[in-house]
Amino acid sequence: MLPASTALLLINVQKAWDDPHWGARSHPEAEQRIQALLADFRKSGRPVFHIRHDALDPNSPLFPGEPGNAFKGEGAPLPGEQVLAKVGHSAFAGTALEQHLRAQGVDRLVVAGFSAADDVSSTVRAATDLGFKVMLMLDAIVAFELEDAAGQVLAPEIIHRVVLAELQGVFGLVMETAALLPHVSFTQRG
Repeated sequence: MLPASTALLLINVQKAWDDPHWGARSHPEAEQRIQALLADFRKSGRPVFHIRHDALDPNSPLFPGEPGNAFKGEGAPLPGEQVLAKVGHSAFAGTALEQHLRAQGVDRLVVAGFSAADDVSSTVRAATDLGFKVMLMLDAIVAFELEDAAGQVLAPEIIHRVVLAELQGVFGLVMETAALLPHVSFTQRG
């Protein structure tokens, strides 16, 4: 069973990621895994935090007011769940996330969302630096293809594996959603 001090942190589960300009992606089933995590955390009464990326570039599909800025249905917040908007990569930079977590006695985070090489990696590294223990949901995190300096496109599965390999151990524990869900208690927090 997970300690009661564990929260679910959903990063950028927004409609903009469906835009084809991002290129190929890893884990097409990630939204279903996110939905399962969200359902079990809600049933357990554990805290859920939704991070929304509000791009500063008005041409970005993540710009506030654009359809892509909205949360995907599988990860949409319910009334009373904490929603924090950010403009940088880390969910801790320029937000009150750390204060909210500490005020609720959270010291462990289960992390899922978009995208592995950017906002997920930045957030996990910051969380670890701040003393939080992190579990990364392998199949509920998405990576996109990237072009390297030589102009070669690297497959999203490679980006996904490399980013999570860098984070494994030092910055967090990487595991599949199915391995975590049986340990989410269905008892309301006291």
